[in-house]
Amino acid sequence: MIRHTALGGTSFSRSRALKLLIDAGKVTYAGNRKLKIYGTFSCSSGKRMKVDNRVFFTDEQEAISCGYRPCGHCMRKAYQKWKALN
Repeated sequence: MIRHTALGGTSFSRSRALKLLIDAGKVTYAGNRKLKIYGTFSCSSGKRMKVDNRVFFTDEQEAISCGYRPCGHCMRKAYQKWKALN
C-alpha cells in the first residue's frame, strides 16, 4: 500500500510519480484510507476524495489483505459478492 502523500511534497511531483507507477504497472487500484474502500482510477467517487485519505494498491489481493472492501460504484459485481459474504 502506498499513501498518496508519500509520493512527493507538491501536487505536481505526486501526480508525476503516480503516473510513473501506473505506467509501470506497479499500481492498479486506489483506495480511501479512512473508509477502507478500494476501486478503479476512473471512479467518480474516488476522484473526489482528499489526497490525505488516498492510497494505492498493486492489485486487488493487496487491497483485500489490507482490510479494504470493493467500491459499490465502480466495482459493483465485486461489491455485491463481498456484501453477500459479510
